[in-house]
Amino acid sequence: MSKVILITGTSTGIGLHTAIQLAEKGNTVYATMRNLSKSKELESLAKASNVEIKLLALDVENMESVELAVNTILKEQGRIDVLINNAGAGFVKTTENASLEEIEWVTNVNYTGVVRCTKAVLPSMRENRSGHIINISSVGGLVGQPFNEFYCAAKFAVEGYTESLASYVTPAFGVKFSIVEPGGVSTEFVNNVRQVSNLDQLKQDEYLPILQKYFSSRNRTPEELAYIYQKPEQVAAVIVSCVENPKPPLRVRTSAWAEEFCDLKTAADPDGLKLNAKIAKLFLNYDL
Repeated sequence: MSKVILITGTSTGIGLHTAIQLAEKGNTVYATMRNLSKSKELESLAKASNVEIKLLALDVENMESVELAVNTILKEQGRIDVLINNAGAGFVKTTENASLEEIEWVTNVNYTGVVRCTKAVLPSMRENRSGHIINISSVGGLVGQPFNEFYCAAKFAVEGYTESLASYVTPAFGVKFSIVEPGGVSTEFVNNVRQVSNLDQLKQDEYLPILQKYFSSRNRTPEELAYIYQKPEQVAAVIVSCVENPKPPLRVRTSAWAEEFCDLKTAADPDGLKLNAKIAKLFLNYDL
């Protein structure tokens, strides 16, 4: 059965390819982005793939924009079956060097934006007693990493937020939740990280040699890079399988490397469903 799907952050990378692959499956896909002038790549690929994509402006940092997009879809389709919270941005800077404005921005884009979109779609999903909210996190949502403390903190927040919702909204109202956790992805994401973090204007301080060591550790052989970094199409395929799964995982990594990277955190409960069921039973006596 065709689903009505809302995806944020579809101008490039994972969001773009997820929109195309879901449209190829016959779904009604609303691809959103903050600035529709950046839709040319998506429109071109949709034309080449012979699929229809519905474009909408949606700025995850603005609740009015989020509600306008959601209400437009509900008016046109009567429902939203799947929300994919994909919009996000990386950020590399030390706690001492990051400004409060930068900290608020990275949290707003990566975490509060997820909350805004979820808050907007949840009433209709609850009323329909169905729906699936998929939040694109990262291995950085499970494992803190050097110089990524604010990005990781925001993604950790997404993980906790999603786990908490799944413990009571799913058993009470039938709305499912999933967290997708990619590792390295070959997209414009890394270039954008350098730009927003001003890494070309590094501060000369005691952190600099450690930061340089961090970046030098990322110099890998072509074989290592091929193992670590996925193409966005591969991550999109994992998201599509999650959408199509009638009993989706609460969390899923998207590659063998991501699994290895997080194994000390995930080995006992890889898909997160055991702990989710335990919490639902412990606090509310719900059976999952």
